[in-house]
Amino acid sequence: MTDTYRVPLHFQISRPILRTVFRGIFRVLGRVKISGKQNIPYGKPYVVAINHVSIYDPPLAAAFWPEQLEIIGASDVFEKPGQGQLLKAYGVIPVHRGDYDRALFTRIIRVIKAGYPLLIAPEGGRSHVTAMRRAMPGIAYIVEQTGVPVMPVALIGTTEDFWQRAIRGEKPPLEIRIGKPIMLPEIKAKGAERHEARQENADLVMRHMAGLLPEEYRGVYAESTIFPA
Repeated sequence: MTDTYRVPLHFQISRPILRTVFRGIFRVLGRVKISGKQNIPYGKPYVVAINHVSIYDPPLAAAFWPEQLEIIGASDVFEKPGQGQLLKAYGVIPVHRGDYDRALFTRIIRVIKAGYPLLIAPEGGRSHVTAMRRAMPGIAYIVEQTGVPVMPVALIGTTEDFWQRAIRGEKPPLEIRIGKPIMLPEIKAKGAERHEARQENADLVMRHMAGLLPEEYRGVYAESTIFPA
C-alpha cells in the first residue's frame, strides 16, 4: 500500500484497553455468542456492516471482533457526556448524519486503502427498535471507491432495555453473526442512475444482513431477504 495512514500511537494504546474493558462488561452483563469468524478475510481491508438498534451495537462489535476496527460514528454522539469521551478515546471518525462530506469520505477511503477494516452502520443511525430501516447509500460509495468486500454482520439482543435487564441479573443473550464477504456489483451508470445504483448496492448489503437476523429484525428488508447459501 502506498497510502501513509497509520493508527496514531495514542489510539494504539487506548483501543486494546477499551476493547478488553468492554469485553469484560458484556461478558458480566450478558451471554455473548459469536459465529462466523472463519468468514473474516484476516489481514486485508474490508467494510463491516452492522444493524444498529442501540448504543450497545458498536462497542459490542468492536470489542469482540478478532481484528481492530476503524469506526464511523455520528458526530452528535460526541457531544454526549461519557459517550463522547469514549468515542474520542477510541478514535471514532465523526460523521454528520445525512450530510455529504467530501473530506470525510476522502479520510475514510484513505483509511481503507491503507489496509484497515472499517465498521459502519448503513442505516445511518440507531433505529431504537429491532426492525431495520432502509440503508443510506454511503456504504455503496465507500465500496465503489475502494473495491473492498463487505462483511454483513447481524447483532442480536442489543435492544435498548439490555441494561435494565442486565442489572436485574437476567444476563440477556447477545449474539454476533458474521456472514460471508460479499462483493458489490460495479457501478457504471451516471447521474441520477448512479445514485439509484448506489442505493441498490446499499440495499443488497442489508438484504444479506437480513438473512442473518431473526424475522423481527428484518424490517423493510423482510420481503427481499437473501439467506446464506
